[in-house]
Amino acid sequence: KIDALDIETGVFYGQMSVEDFGTNAIVGVTFGSHVTEDIFVRASFGKTDTEQTSFEVISGARLLTDSERDLQYYDLSVGLNLLPGEGFVGKSYAFNSTFYGLIGVGSTDFAGDQRFTVSAGVGYRVVLKDWLSLQVEVKDHVFDIDILGADKTTHNISYILGFTVFY
Repeated sequence: KIDALDIETGVFYGQMSVEDFGTNAIVGVTFGSHVTEDIFVRASFGKTDTEQTSFEVISGARLLTDSERDLQYYDLSVGLNLLPGEGFVGKSYAFNSTFYGLIGVGSTDFAGDQRFTVSAGVGYRVVLKDWLSLQVEVKDHVFDIDILGADKTTHNISYILGFTVFY
């Protein structure tokens, strides 16, 4: 009895491990559209603060100002529902659910610069009501950074729990 609602808006909270800059809380919003039963597109915006690197702690040097430590990203992803089915809670409750994969591109504002970002991840979505879903997701945000002069490709993993509303 799930309505054919193709647009969804959501919020999420979790943790993001920014390479060399610690693991901190992340919050964000999503907006998506289900193109077919198996394919969806989604725009995401997330924000987290970062910590000092171990080099900064040991040496006492400051590589970034406080405002440059704020990390914000946005991306546009294409998702594929890989294993749609049902999840069961006890004998009485069954919920539609799916494992899905994501791949996308976007931009990350960090360390005083905009950085082209490629993202990829996996998630699990449970449809709680015909208008509400719960998602658990792991996503890698890959971008180059050159704080110490040499380019370095970083992998920055986010783990999130989110709710979306369909309409």
